[in-house]
Amino acid sequence: MSAKTYVKESIDELVNKVTWPTWAELQNSAVVVMIASLIIAFAVALMDLTFKNVMDLIYGMFY
Repeated sequence: MSAKTYVKESIDELVNKVTWPTWAELQNSAVVVMIASLIIAFAVALMDLTFKNVMDLIYGMFY
């Protein structure tokens, strides 16, 4: 397969065969990603705080 054929078929597939999401679907997906990101960030912050407190307790036993 030549490069020209590959590019032509790739463009044809992107234009005619791919189902692109609507603007509303993109907005809904963005909201889901933002909420999931916030939940994950909160979980990581909570784990970090917990680990810090445990390490402070352990280090406090020796100093």
